[in-house]
Amino acid sequence: MLKKRLIPVLILRDGMVVQSVRFKHTNVIHWKPLTAVDFFDRWAVDEIIVLDVSRNKKQRNKFYQVVEELSQKCFVPLTVGGWIDSVNEIRKLLRLGGDKVVINTEAVRRPTLIAECAQVFGSQCIVVSIDARMKEDGTCEVYIDRGQEATGLDPVGWAREVQKLGAGEIFLNCIERDGFRQGYELGLLQQVTAAVDIPVIAMGGVFSWQHLVDGITLGGAEAVAAANIFHYTEHSTKKAKDYLRQAGIDVR
Repeated sequence: MLKKRLIPVLILRDGMVVQSVRFKHTNVIHWKPLTAVDFFDRWAVDEIIVLDVSRNKKQRNKFYQVVEELSQKCFVPLTVGGWIDSVNEIRKLLRLGGDKVVINTEAVRRPTLIAECAQVFGSQCIVVSIDARMKEDGTCEVYIDRGQEATGLDPVGWAREVQKLGAGEIFLNCIERDGFRQGYELGLLQQVTAAVDIPVIAMGGVFSWQHLVDGITLGGAEAVAAANIFHYTEHSTKKAKDYLRQAGIDVR
C-alpha cells in the first residue's frame, strides 16, 4: 500500500498568495510565494500544489515566474494548475519546473484534452481538479471557471469519466467547505474514492489535524491537502505529519 501524502496548496492571485474562503479571496497572506515555500520545504512536505486563481490572464507572466522560482527552490514534486487549456501550456509549465499539472475548466469544456495530455505526458502527470458545490437537495454539482459556472455534471460520474480518459489523480474540492473550517466534505469524498481506482487528493475546509486524519480514514483519500491552515500555524506541516503518524497513518 502506498504511503499517504500531505500536500500544502499555494493559492495565487496575480502572483501573490491569498486566503480563499468559498473561492473568494479575502486577503493576501504572502506577497512573495517563495517565503511560504521556504517553510514547507524545510519541514519536508511530500508535494506542493500551486494554483493560479487569478480572474484573468493579465498577470499570467507573474505565475510563470513564480513556478520557475519555486522549482529551483523546492526539492519535492511541484504540481501547478490554473488556466491550463492546451498541450502547449502544459509543456511550458513543465519546462519551467512543474512535475505535474492540474486541469479544471478546460477538462469539462473539452474532455478529449485529458486523453490528449495523458498520451503526450503520461497519466502520472495529469491531475484533474473537480470543484463541487452542494445543491439544496443534498446532491452535488461540478463547477468550473473558479467556481463561477455550473456544469450540470455529477462529481462521481465526472470522476469516473476523467479516470477513463486517462487522468492520473483527482483533486477534489467542495466549494462550501473551502476555507470554512469544517473539515472535508466526507460524504462526497467517500463517494468519489469508492467510484475510482486512481488516487484522490482531498481539499477544502481543514481547520484541525483531525480533519486530515478523517480525510484518509473516513473519506478514503490517498493524499490530504490544505491551504490556509499551513500559513497560520507555526511548524504547521511538521505538526500535521506528527499527528497523522500518531493516528496510525503511514505517511511519507
